[in-house]
Amino acid sequence: MDSGENRMASRKDVAERAGVSAAAVSYVLNNKAGVSESTRRKVWAAIEELGYAPSHAARSLKTRKTYNLTVLVNYLGDPFEAGLLNHLEEKAREKGYFIHFQTYYPGIEKDLRRSVPGRIDGLLLLGQVLQPETWSMLEEEGIPVVSVTRAGEIRQDTAWVDVDWEDGMEKLISHLAEQGHRRIALMANGSPNHPHAYRLDAFFEGMRKQGLPMGAEDILYGKGRLEQAREAMAAYIQAGRLGSHSAFIAVSDLMAAGVLAACREAGVAVPGQVSIAGCENILMSYQTTPAVTVLNVYRLELASRAVDLMIKLLNGETASNSVLQAPLLIRASSDRQAAGREEREN
Repeated sequence: MDSGENRMASRKDVAERAGVSAAAVSYVLNNKAGVSESTRRKVWAAIEELGYAPSHAARSLKTRKTYNLTVLVNYLGDPFEAGLLNHLEEKAREKGYFIHFQTYYPGIEKDLRRSVPGRIDGLLLLGQVLQPETWSMLEEEGIPVVSVTRAGEIRQDTAWVDVDWEDGMEKLISHLAEQGHRRIALMANGSPNHPHAYRLDAFFEGMRKQGLPMGAEDILYGKGRLEQAREAMAAYIQAGRLGSHSAFIAVSDLMAAGVLAACREAGVAVPGQVSIAGCENILMSYQTTPAVTVLNVYRLELASRAVDLMIKLLNGETASNSVLQAPLLIRASSDRQAAGREEREN
């Protein structure tokens, strides 16, 4: 761009920089089929280099789309969800969409039913269970919904992307059983309308497959928060129940950190007296002492598949639900021999 260092880049400039036609640039910007993945990468690289910003208003008038997606977040203090949100925003931007987020609680749905129509093209859930009235509004407005992770009571017709929690829990329980643990407890969320509920179901199924005892007494509730998990574990220890279980699985890494904190404060050796495992592989899980054994959930891949699924639905294409595998990362919190060496992946 010779004479126009201060001139805003145009679609023609993008086409020239990418070495493609202006029509190809238009196809990429509007998420249309007919261009290869390599061409899409060239176009987005050129857009990034030139700082090209297509007119949002013009695109909306032409396509009758807002190019806005809303994500309902359960708890912004949860690093797992915060990481997912970052990746969703990144992947949506690559497709020409803007991401807006809203912290979810049941009382907000009345406001959603008033504010959503005409303002967004699609809704991304992080496993929430919506009220029937909200579903009716979404269907009437033709707003597609994709759930990134599932709740225990997800609607059968809801598109989703999730981890194979049954397989993941089976890996965690099998690993702990191999370490000699027979009584394994779960630090659960407690809400049936939260995606953690699906992990609770997977835990019970995994314990059943291993032939290990389980019941209501094997479940503690940390409500998805580090501090509340710490308090629940501290109460468990103070009640003299420590010998009842030799291992704990937390349905989130944040709660695993809470369990670990309570053990440290009470002088309980980990993994000497109690082994601990989590489910997500957030940064905190390997910054603790000891580092926490986890399932390695690929959040970038979850977000990428969720956005791709949403784009297909917005374009009226057939889309299939998607399941990701989560490898087991064995660390020192459940394996004495893991201390002082790198984690191992199973």
